[in-house]
Amino acid sequence: MNKVILMGRLTKDPEIFNGNSTVAKYSLAVDRKFKTENGPTTDFFNLVSFGKQAEFVQHYLHKGSKIVVSGRIENSSFTDKDGNKRTSTQIMVEEIDFAESRSADAPKENNDGFLKVADVADLPFS
Repeated sequence: MNKVILMGRLTKDPEIFNGNSTVAKYSLAVDRKFKTENGPTTDFFNLVSFGKQAEFVQHYLHKGSKIVVSGRIENSSFTDKDGNKRTSTQIMVEEIDFAESRSADAPKENNDGFLKVADVADLPFS
């Protein structure tokens, strides 16, 4: 049996590829239950979704979104541009769910009704 269930946060916005079918590639940061002497430990997993699920990912998920996925682990081999043989492990997502309410992910407003600038975007100045 090849089954994995993960809960974590997206490390960056998903990459979307459109061809015969839509493909979404994204990565998930998953904290371990235990801490080391250097602090908490995080594992990073590469995820892949196809078709309607990839379109869902494209429209509703972004960096920082907390999700739960289930799927299967796949290993693949390839040769890089320098001719070195490499292996890659990715999670082929079969099911995906939000792990927190959408309001928890939304930017917060000040008492005056305006969004805090720091919550909306990273600015090149302070």
